[in-house]
Amino acid sequence: MGIPGRKNGLAGAKTTKAQRRWRRQMMISTAGMAASGTAAALAYRAAPGFWQQYSKEMRRNIIPSSYVPEWRAWPSTGVHAAWLGHSSVLLKIDGVHILTDPVFSDRCGISLGLVTLGLKRRTAPALRIPELPPIDLILLSHAHMDHFDIPSLRRLESKGTRVVTARETSDLLRPGRYQHVRELGWGEKSREGEALIQGVEVNHWGARMRTDTYRGYNGYLIEVGTRRVLFAGDTADTSTFRQLHSRRPIDLAVMPIGAYDPWIRYHCTPEQAWRMGNEAGSEYLLPVHHQTFELSREHYLEPISRFLDAAGSNPGRVALQEIGQSFSLG
Repeated sequence: MGIPGRKNGLAGAKTTKAQRRWRRQMMISTAGMAASGTAAALAYRAAPGFWQQYSKEMRRNIIPSSYVPEWRAWPSTGVHAAWLGHSSVLLKIDGVHILTDPVFSDRCGISLGLVTLGLKRRTAPALRIPELPPIDLILLSHAHMDHFDIPSLRRLESKGTRVVTARETSDLLRPGRYQHVRELGWGEKSREGEALIQGVEVNHWGARMRTDTYRGYNGYLIEVGTRRVLFAGDTADTSTFRQLHSRRPIDLAVMPIGAYDPWIRYHCTPEQAWRMGNEAGSEYLLPVHHQTFELSREHYLEPISRFLDAAGSNPGRVALQEIGQSFSLG
């Protein structure tokens, strides 16, 4: 492959700005990778399991999702949701388009120029960014790399899009490239156009690296008109969702159900997710945080199987089961 914008074999031709920028990027990436060689060797000795999985995943293809959401068919009233993969959900609530924890990259992790060190997707996003509708609001639960993907957020930058994120996380964004960016803590509320957003306490942690333990982490209660939707973000077992129960039911609760083995202190089991969604007063539950990245030891289909078992005689309350499926409530 030749340098972009240059015909192969024309040595000595005058270079364009794009070509010089491409060369600088290649030099920076190559230098960074070379300089990190010793660090990489030390990192391998510290975490051989990660590097073994990384090597294995390099040989694995990312499969397409079995379903493609037809969001254009959604009316401007009611609650509509499409699971795009992991914790990324496209919502349309009485005409307002909301996107949760957008992760569209092939890997989630640390970017080293042209290479990302991190986990590789099993399944591609059900929609790519150019296939999305104009997004009114992005909700970011916390700064973990499988929820707060910088490359995806760069591509979603728009003056027509608002962002609500957890405390002490907006420094990871370029706020001036969105309509605005607002941080919320637990119990705090913000009016974002037609949507009222409330930060909800969850049982997790917010540090992106080892040292930035000051960062916050949230779930969110979304209210648009008479509609109420809970996005639980990432959480271990907790009783805090009981505080959301009221005479006004929650139409849909987006609940995480994977990565509990062995990370039970930070991620709930499917049974706990079902219980917590019920404690919040939710009519329907949409299970996420599974089938996308290999974050833990359980088989990738175990979480949804256990979640359906937890639903027992109420399988119709499980909004969807596979990446790309959609749910509508008029």
